[in-house]
This record gives sequence, structure tokens and C-alpha cells, in this order.
Amino acid sequence: MLNENIKAIRKSKGLSQEELALKLNVVRQTISKWEQGLSVPDADMLISISEVFEIPVSTLLGENIEKEREDDLKVISEKLEVINLQLAQRKITKQKVFNWCFILICAVIAIAFVLLILLNSAYLGWDYSNVESAVVGVGFHAIEWIFVRVAPFIFILGVVGAVVTRKKFNY
Repeated sequence: MLNENIKAIRKSKGLSQEELALKLNVVRQTISKWEQGLSVPDADMLISISEVFEIPVSTLLGENIEKEREDDLKVISEKLEVINLQLAQRKITKQKVFNWCFILICAVIAIAFVLLILLNSAYLGWDYSNVESAVVGVGFHAIEWIFVRVAPFIFILGVVGAVVTRKKFNY
């Protein structure tokens, strides 16, 4: 709702994202993120936006108020609290996704190493006098050689990433 209101009011005032950004001392991408709902302005910025648009903050947040109310600040703070909770939930979701990606990377590398050990590089016994099998064998050997030297570092980074992004989630 806030993102749609910012965009609609900006357009009704005849301002481009760039012009609004200049008036608010932010970059145009910030305005774009607000209008797409990817982020929200903080309380101070909401006040600045309302001053630029010459409207009350409550109207910016979606209320059509005809008369002044004493609890405007309370209503605004409640709406900001809801927005902050939504952003916190998005952050937790992203953190969970990153955590599982790091765990998946570690698992794939561990499985690949187990497979390499179990297969014992079967292509090393191939007949390399045949040009086609020689090229394929050298290709497999090069891939294995690179994997064995690079994968431990990626595995360590994956473990560190999984530990860093790990948080006690309420599943």
C-alpha cells in the first residue's frame, strides 16, 4: 500500500523518481525500491516525503483522514511496526535460503569426493592409444584435478557460510 501511494502521489505531483530523489537527498534507486515494495522508508524519511508531497504522513500510509486525530502518531507507529515486522520476516527468509544453499554446497562437494574415491578414477585404465578415449580421459582427469584442488576451499567457505548464516529459527 505504501509503495503504491508513493508512486501515485509522486506521479500526481508531476515528479520523476530522479526529481523526488533529489528533493529527499537519496539516489533514484531508493525511490524505485520504495515504489516496488522492496524496501520502505524509515520514520524520518516518511516525514520528509510527506513534506515534499505536502500531505500528512497518515495519507501517505493509506488513510484518508478528514479531521485531525490526537493519536496520529500511534497509528503511524503501528503501521511502521507492521512494515518492520514484514521486513524482518523477509530478512529471516533470505537468511534461511542462504543457510540451506551453503549446506547444499557442502553436501554436493562431500558426495562428489565420495564418488571419486569409490570410482577410483576408472578412466585412468582406459586405452589412451585411441585418440577419442585419450581426449575424454584427459578431460575427465583435468576436471578431477581442478575439483580436488578447488573443492576443499569451496567446502570450507560453505561451512563458514552455513555457520555465519545459521540462526536459531523457529521452524
